Amino acid sequence: MKMSCELINKIGAHYKAFTKTEKKVADYIMENPREVLYLSISDLAERCGVGDTTVFRFCRTLDLGGYQEFKMNLAQSISSEANIIASAKSIRLQDTVPEVCSKLLTMEQEVLQATHQMLKAEDISKAVGMLEKASRICFFGFGASGVTALAAKNRFLRVIPYVFYEQDSHTQSMAAALMKPGELAVFITYSGTTKDMLDVAKSCRRAGASSICITRYTKSPITELADVILLCGANEGPMQGGAMATMISQLYLVDILYTEYYRRNFERCVENRRLAVESISGKLL
Repeated sequence: MKMSCELINKIGAHYKAFTKTEKKVADYIMENPREVLYLSISDLAERCGVGDTTVFRFCRTLDLGGYQEFKMNLAQSISSEANIIASAKSIRLQDTVPEVCSKLLTMEQEVLQATHQMLKAEDISKAVGMLEKASRICFFGFGASGVTALAAKNRFLRVIPYVFYEQDSHTQSMAAALMKPGELAVFITYSGTTKDMLDVAKSCRRAGASSICITRYTKSPITELADVILLCGANEGPMQGGAMATMISQLYLVDILYTEYYRRNFERCVENRRLAVESISGKLL
């Protein structure tokens, strides 16, 4: 794997200043640069046999603000002979329209398959049980994951009247702080490390609400705050924030929860869906 001389020189220039454990991080990154793009800080630390703080300290030694800034620099430094477009790893600038269509289809099928392979029936069953028992369900998500959260709210609103989602981050923070025992929070976050989401998750826990988390990584700050974790299979690099494949994998998990909830509560869902459809039927031409 080729990387720009600037990054290689920067790591090399600081190598002697690294601690013994930081050198493990440097060595792993130099040997596996493309793989690192898709690892959380906890995943990289585990691969290197060190703690999260060691990886963070390694980044600070390189005069970077943190791990995400390091991955951004790494992504910009990795070179390719064919100018691969960042939004789809296999799509090249010289591809035809049919080739782009075919490659996107293949990529998104792979994402769904990867998500399916990580599903655990017991986790789905537990999550649906929490949906059934909740007196109110609040969806939380920011940025691109907020789009998924909004779609989830709209999906469940057809059969459950007590669901909530607001796009504004301040409104989400207030809603989290005012949650109560017996209510359910559903966190949707790719990385599980964004400050806004972690603040919301901590507020929900303090309030005594139960929680489900849809995320990419088993080990991340958000997973320590959730009761049930559902993993999506999309790999999203630092230059691919909001990738469509990520939302597709998240929506697949939302659809599984919705469908299983509907199946378990069939009669009530059928009636609620009928009322919902009737309410908007007059708005159609």
